[in-house]
Amino acid sequence: MLVHLIIGTRPNFIKATPVYKELSKLSGIRLQLIHTGQHYDSKMKDIFFDDLKLPNPTCFLNGKGSTHSEQTGKIMMKYEQYCLHHRPDLIVVFGDVDSTLACSLVAAKLRIRLAHVESGLRSFDRKMPEEINRLLTDQLSDILFTTSPECHDNLLKEGISLSKIHFVGNTMIDSLITFRKSFDKSLIHKKLSIDDSYALLTFHRPSNVDNHDNLRLLILSLIELSDTIKCVFPVHPRTSRMLDRLSLTNKLQGKKNMIITDPLGYIDFMNLQKGASIVITDSGGIQEETTYFGIPCLTVRDTTERPITISLGTNRLIGMSYSNIVNEVQQTLKRKPEKRKKVPELWDGKASQRIKEIIKNNFNL
Repeated sequence: MLVHLIIGTRPNFIKATPVYKELSKLSGIRLQLIHTGQHYDSKMKDIFFDDLKLPNPTCFLNGKGSTHSEQTGKIMMKYEQYCLHHRPDLIVVFGDVDSTLACSLVAAKLRIRLAHVESGLRSFDRKMPEEINRLLTDQLSDILFTTSPECHDNLLKEGISLSKIHFVGNTMIDSLITFRKSFDKSLIHKKLSIDDSYALLTFHRPSNVDNHDNLRLLILSLIELSDTIKCVFPVHPRTSRMLDRLSLTNKLQGKKNMIITDPLGYIDFMNLQKGASIVITDSGGIQEETTYFGIPCLTVRDTTERPITISLGTNRLIGMSYSNIVNEVQQTLKRKPEKRKKVPELWDGKASQRIKEIIKNNFNL
């Protein structure tokens, strides 16, 4: 039985690694890692393969594009040609990026069975490209693996058959638990000369970085924040390009308490996240990781597709009124540290094992 695991972006690598390693244990399965090339910058992919000990992809599609539609179309065309020559019995997609939808559409057109890891997440904000990708991928999927109970409910409301839905937990947490001892061995604090409290910053969402006015206001707030706490800002290539275009890079680099870095590998970044006083982000996965670590997280968005990180975790939505960021950080840090709420159900490091057993049973392996 031939199984394709589709990866295209850094979050995909983290989610796919434990699934790849568990499925590798099954006899009667051949695995192929298909890298769509959505993250093509070496800073966004190569170091992650090394850190996660993930083998080199079987196929690299090089499906980069300048727009969501162009990227989705290129990946579809290239992946369809690959499938026609190396037809799999099952395609496994992860998350909500353009690669996820593109390869799901190919699976549907070629009538190849499709499994979606991280099904049922909903922000209910269709202005987000990821929301469209989630909705369509779930409608096309034959096997839907969910991370939390509300995902199950979302899928049922959308008419997905109960027999297709499997609550397995979170494979991103599987990777975190597997590699957590390695986090403490990172030398990133020494490399960046961090020896006191700091805020970790990450921004890449179009709503925050593609809109020129929004990005300017965001950066002004982050500069003001650095007057109150040291800030560590690993800059996503997309964000970096926009900062350069708006002549904002020098303003950030000129601040004594603002540490700007290139994108970091998994081990170094998780070390920083684990040791942060607070995280300010627009990322989805970081909302989950900070929940597991018990680190305060402020999400600079109006909606989240991961409400469990608010109800059970340490995440708080603060919207996109950027001038409020400094006050929100100060108020959060003033509060007495709460005892960590319980970790969400099945975030126990065994999600990929459950996925393996479900696939095994579905294909009588």
